[in-house]
Amino acid sequence: MVRFMALKILWQNVTITLSVKEASAVQSLEETVAMAPASEFAYFNKARLAGRPVVKDLPKFDLDAYIANYRGRTRFDRLLLIGTTSPLLAPEALRYAVAEAKQGRDVGRYDAATAAMRDIVSHGPHATPDTVWKESVNKLVKAESDRLETELKGYKNNLIKESIRMGYDDLGQHHHRTGNLIESVKAYGRMRDCCTTPSHVVIMYLRLISVSIDQGNWLAVQTNVQKLRSPGQQFAEAQRLTAKLSAAAGLALLASGNYKEAAQEFIETDPRMAQARLDDPADEEAFNEVMTPNDIAVYGGLCALASMDRTDLQKKVIENSRFRAYLELEPHIRRAITFFVSSKYSACLFILDSYQSDYLLDMYLQPHLGELYFQIRSKAIQQYFIPFSCATFAALATAFDSNEQTIEKELTGMIKRGNLDARINLVDRVLVAKTVDARRKVHEHALQTAREYERTAHLRILRMGMINAGLEVAEKGKAAGVGPTFENAGREHRYGISSVGNF
Repeated sequence: MVRFMALKILWQNVTITLSVKEASAVQSLEETVAMAPASEFAYFNKARLAGRPVVKDLPKFDLDAYIANYRGRTRFDRLLLIGTTSPLLAPEALRYAVAEAKQGRDVGRYDAATAAMRDIVSHGPHATPDTVWKESVNKLVKAESDRLETELKGYKNNLIKESIRMGYDDLGQHHHRTGNLIESVKAYGRMRDCCTTPSHVVIMYLRLISVSIDQGNWLAVQTNVQKLRSPGQQFAEAQRLTAKLSAAAGLALLASGNYKEAAQEFIETDPRMAQARLDDPADEEAFNEVMTPNDIAVYGGLCALASMDRTDLQKKVIENSRFRAYLELEPHIRRAITFFVSSKYSACLFILDSYQSDYLLDMYLQPHLGELYFQIRSKAIQQYFIPFSCATFAALATAFDSNEQTIEKELTGMIKRGNLDARINLVDRVLVAKTVDARRKVHEHALQTAREYERTAHLRILRMGMINAGLEVAEKGKAAGVGPTFENAGREHRYGISSVGNF
């Protein structure tokens, strides 16, 4: 009896421990909401009214583990976006953003983080700017800029190309770290005349690609990637960087709204990046100053779902050995694509909807997520509707786990865009496919072919008659060549000697 009571008490303790662990996230969330100041709610209400996305739900990722995968300037950008988009993660994300800004020398970013902290949290030590730190950093930045420019002038006086190149490289990196991206691009661009080896040229283009991504200058990103891929310039060093080039090109195409070509770039990314050590800055395969291998899987999978049909998804994505290494990092993307290929559209859309909060907190996906999801749902509805001549709104709503009002809006938008060739019967609330009269279509095609043949034959006979008559049409301002003019040809025709015949 004593042993039984001891086991029962032990089991209760284990159950309580598990329940406490499961409820810890919910409890912390409730405390965060309860302690949230009124300014926080006012900020996000204004953002919602202004049309900016506001994520109410808690994402599936852990903020600390998520941001630890990145390095460089993208860490701050992602933290600031999360802090100004998610009311639940705003205090923690903005606190991390302020700390991240103070580790660097970009005062502009620090001001942006503290301003967001004041608007949202409105209290705490991080909401007040550290003017002493700002003044000291500004002095250090100015002193470093003066030193680098003085050294560069000395290198130019010595006329040593390698020293000049390194001077421009150091100056460009300094401006990049301090947020002066325009001057950074200028410094890197001036390196070109001083590059003496192919490796120097590759380094210059990689620097330009990195700065252009931070600028959001996607045309410059594509241009520099194409220069490294140019068949006229064979850079052996660039062969080791094919994964970074594909990822950068795919990101630029995604930002430009060209989802099909972006998907092609992402799914052809070299799988070596999937094994990169993100915590090792010396690993040349890592590209986490811009994106991680998990991001490549998500970006490539969503772009492929939005732009490819089921056959291409099967052959180019699921059966692609290169992209499989990335899909293994995000198994839910692989499941969504598999469900779509298997015509299980509701299961595919359910997976995507469950991760929508995560994707809205991604700095590159957020501007395009609405369009990507619309394209994916449109394709799903098209494929579902193909076997039917008509379908009720109720049936479509059940199939896609929605309501009739939402389905009606989606169908109206698809028809207006030309994505769906059908009609809406609002009286019976039915989607009706447009019927095509095959017999009439064949007759119209035959008549059109006959008219084109008749016109072509007439023109050929006319040309043969003109050649037999020796006529020549001269260009304006130039004398005619050998052969009678139109005036002589007309006179010959009047005397019955023209060889044009009935023409």
